[in-house]
Amino acid sequence: MGKGRIQVLVESMDPIDAAMEMADAAKKLFSLLGEEALKNFLTDLIGNGAQDKITGLVHL
Repeated sequence: MGKGRIQVLVESMDPIDAAMEMADAAKKLFSLLGEEALKNFLTDLIGNGAQDKITGLVHL
């Protein structure tokens, strides 16, 4: 599978600017996701073995 549009865009940006834009987009996305979908997203983002961290983040 090729790179997604978001990944291509992020790679073309300054890392700090990309992080700030991603944070803004994530805030909007998180408000739309249910608890299970948010947990799955964070699991994919953080990786395996981070269940305690994910549980804490989901309840923020």
